[in-house]
Amino acid sequence: MWDVFSKPFVQMEQVQFGYRRSKVILRRVSADLYQEHCTAIVGANGSGKTTLGKLLAGILKPWSGTVRLEGYSTTALRLGQIGQMIGYVFQEPDRQLFAPTVREELLFVERLQQRLNPTVEGKADQLLAEFGLGHVQDSFPHSLSRGEKQRLALAAVLMREPGFLILDEPTTGLDLERRQQLTAYVQRLKAAGVGLVIISHDDHFIGDNADRILTMAGGEITDDSHS
Repeated sequence: MWDVFSKPFVQMEQVQFGYRRSKVILRRVSADLYQEHCTAIVGANGSGKTTLGKLLAGILKPWSGTVRLEGYSTTALRLGQIGQMIGYVFQEPDRQLFAPTVREELLFVERLQQRLNPTVEGKADQLLAEFGLGHVQDSFPHSLSRGEKQRLALAAVLMREPGFLILDEPTTGLDLERRQQLTAYVQRLKAAGVGLVIISHDDHFIGDNADRILTMAGGEITDDSHS
């Protein structure tokens, strides 16, 4: 029923992967993902959810099979190219924060590529305001609370305006108010045509946001349903 849309943003075909050749984590996973959906990936710990997310984002490469983004195999794309197409927010935000201040975290890539201008700086200011980080914009990112780090990591990814976004356990460390704010932002992203994958154990957050749910067990997709 998912083929009614014109073209998938992400295509997985018979993808297999493991961290050691003797242990297969994902087994012949195939699925198409569309920008029209917010897709949740659920399952028990060790089922392969986070590994699948990293394969989708090009952080990992499949042993066999193919992952395509907008028709291009991730094995043929540089990470910088993939980052323009699909964004990934880690479950542990410390892993992707490395600038000296919160504001510089948002501007890091543009500064590195010598593309800073008033428009870019204005976009950074807007994201700082939207994610409630304006008051800590001069702070060291690793001094922030867990929830603030999570919001900063998401804002930094959104600076690149990817067409698709993967959120790994995005509600970890967020109180009820911040979870509601994140839900509101997810809804705005959906309305703007940004595709989303949410990897989560948070049934309430999934129920509020997901249009489609992929259930994983033993490294395979065992169910594909709409909510």
